[in-house]
Amino acid sequence: MSINKKFSNLSCGLTAAVLSASLLSTPATATEKVRWQVPLAFPSHLVGLTTPVKHLSESLSAVSGGDITLRYYEPGELVPPFEIMDAVSSGKYPAGYTWVGYDQGTIPALPLYSGAPFNMEPPAYLAWYYEGDGKKLLEEIYDARNIHPMLCSIIGPEGAGWFKKSITDLKDFDGLRIRFAGIGGKVLEELGASVTMVPGGEIFQALERNTIDATEFSQPAIDKMLGLDQIVKNYIMPGWHQTLTTSHLLVNKDVWNKLEPETRALVEMGCESATLKGFAQSEWAQPTALRDYEKEGVKAQVLPEQVLRELQTVTDKVMDEMAAQDEMFKRVLTSQRTFMEHHSIWHGKGYLPRDFYQYD
Repeated sequence: MSINKKFSNLSCGLTAAVLSASLLSTPATATEKVRWQVPLAFPSHLVGLTTPVKHLSESLSAVSGGDITLRYYEPGELVPPFEIMDAVSSGKYPAGYTWVGYDQGTIPALPLYSGAPFNMEPPAYLAWYYEGDGKKLLEEIYDARNIHPMLCSIIGPEGAGWFKKSITDLKDFDGLRIRFAGIGGKVLEELGASVTMVPGGEIFQALERNTIDATEFSQPAIDKMLGLDQIVKNYIMPGWHQTLTTSHLLVNKDVWNKLEPETRALVEMGCESATLKGFAQSEWAQPTALRDYEKEGVKAQVLPEQVLRELQTVTDKVMDEMAAQDEMFKRVLTSQRTFMEHHSIWHGKGYLPRDFYQYD
């Protein structure tokens, strides 16, 4: 190779390196400035559930050179958790970060998105949401509310709850005063339980004052943050009622439509990144929480398979009834069930059985 050619190659290489370094050191800037106040449905420190909003806020600020700023507020600072959807819909606030199942009273299909009984696990759900009908149907649901929704967090199954007595039979649910969310609450009502909905920040006091006998909220690490193990020592698993939990960033559609395409793309990518980050944080935290429970004398009971099968039968009955009453619920449920059946061949044959991960 000639000296000139070597020099030419070296020059091109240096030019590429300088250009690459320049691109990496200079943040991509949005074409406009965005300043959003974002109310939260849950406290911002709950791992995997709301910590993704911090990742979202910091990432958008960094990638936009400070042009996109999302300032989030703790529950109740701007609006109560149950009022976030209406506040975004009306334009009172440009966006909100929430568990959409809170609005099941006005939009029955939403619990199918926030976490439903005997539903998909997170990997399959993400496939259905991004590659299947999920995202499209959710956008259709919220279009009537003048909202653009974005999946912005996903975590795995919850615990089935904190009970003062063990659950060995479906009859054990009869007469219980229990805080329970989503479709699972309707299933327990079918079994004779008295179900109430209490915001996460008020569950500890409700248990302490004996206004409820039992409760579910979230995963082991999050329940520990709320101190639920300080009152009740009998922890029931698995989370049959929510095989996953999601949070969404809801944006007022008028606000969303006025954004430049580049800005919308950054926010969408920010939520996708936050979803991945939150899932990793959550999976990292759960085993530590469960082992801490063991050390503290908390009994983690796994429901007998027969009880789970019976709960599934009641769940199917409840969801079929809900589908008969609401067309959109039926469309979403049908789409999910169709994909679950399709996905089952991969889920059943492609993954190692659960007991291959038993190391104790």
